[in-house]
Amino acid sequence: MYIQLNVETKFEINSLADLVGFKKIMEQLKMKINKSKLARDLGVDRRTIDKYLNGFVPKKKRNKPSKINKFYPVIASLLSEDSKQVFYYRRNLWQYLKDNHGLECGQSTFRNYIANTPEFQAYFEKDERISSMGNSGIRFETRAGQQAQLDWKESIMYETKDGEQVEINIAVLVLSHSRMRFFYMSISKSQSVLFSFLTETFEKMGGVPEELVTDNMKTVMEEARTEFSKGKVNAKFAQFAKDFGFKVRPCIAGRPRTKGKVETTMKLLDEIHAYQGKFNMEELHDYIERLCNRINSELHQGTNKIPLLEFQKEKNHLLQLPTERVRDSYKIKHTPVKVNASNMITYKSNQYSVPPGYQGKKVSLQVYDEHLWIHYNMELIAQHKISDAKLNYQEAHYLETISKGMPNYPDINDLAKRNLAAIGEIYK
Repeated sequence: MYIQLNVETKFEINSLADLVGFKKIMEQLKMKINKSKLARDLGVDRRTIDKYLNGFVPKKKRNKPSKINKFYPVIASLLSEDSKQVFYYRRNLWQYLKDNHGLECGQSTFRNYIANTPEFQAYFEKDERISSMGNSGIRFETRAGQQAQLDWKESIMYETKDGEQVEINIAVLVLSHSRMRFFYMSISKSQSVLFSFLTETFEKMGGVPEELVTDNMKTVMEEARTEFSKGKVNAKFAQFAKDFGFKVRPCIAGRPRTKGKVETTMKLLDEIHAYQGKFNMEELHDYIERLCNRINSELHQGTNKIPLLEFQKEKNHLLQLPTERVRDSYKIKHTPVKVNASNMITYKSNQYSVPPGYQGKKVSLQVYDEHLWIHYNMELIAQHKISDAKLNYQEAHYLETISKGMPNYPDINDLAKRNLAAIGEIYK
């Protein structure tokens, strides 16, 4: 069952073992727990609820078949050599089964099941996917508003559902105090993309952290920081930092633990590989947004707090944003364009498709890194590589359009492919 809280998040209670975490959240929110309702929903005595809320752990496990057994064929298929999908961590597999196959169990229960099933355990042991980072060092916390950590999840090879191999990058910004994360998918890691991501993220946050911790990426550093040199921030990024009022704190090269909070987040993004071959680019963009929202709404294992709740407090400690004029100078320009009757927009005399349903509507066009990015109400609806062809269709857009116009055609997929091939010959 789900317990709805007083912000945009909810807590899932699958068993009595979840009550300890629920109590911590309710104490954080200063909300009273309805033990009678919990007892009714879980089908137990009120005194049992009270016992588990106070940390009771049963000494003996009941010897009964695992309810996960019914998912054995699905798991076997997902972990087979024939599967395009990749699961770097047991957590990724657990989340995928929850989201797509109705699995209902806690993560620890699922990990135990995998550990006790040799053929599945072997999948996660056969490759050393997690490299050792040595000693973890001293744990430290930062005060609210003090720091954010920046990094890229780089060069992810993703196969779209159309079979296209695309290399994507995901910019990640983490507020060190609340652990609130912000993700942005991009084809490139250019400085203009980085400036636009940071600007729009600071606007979402409603303010700017005092300092930004980053590695020695070329879009930030002209000379890398080392044990013997403080390095040099490049002139454009130094001006960006000055305009927004934050200090740049680069890590010493080869010491990723300095920005450990954002490094930890990188593991969570490996969940993308569970969806290899499942999405087109627009759907992948939407999935990454949903993934970010879900992570921010879950209990953080390191702090035992929900980032979204902690962010509501931290944002009051952020520095003030610069003027709109300054902010706009760093954003990738949005150009309003109108979708024509054929579900196409025009850019430099050539036309590019969008999904059906937008005819006559104004959409927002961004142009950078030799690609068009088309948004409607802040949602990415289409992406195209800039082309010299007069007509540029995505197969999915064209198929959906003619399917609505010819719902009873016997082989609409074949018709769409033949038509697109003819269009390509005529307008190439």
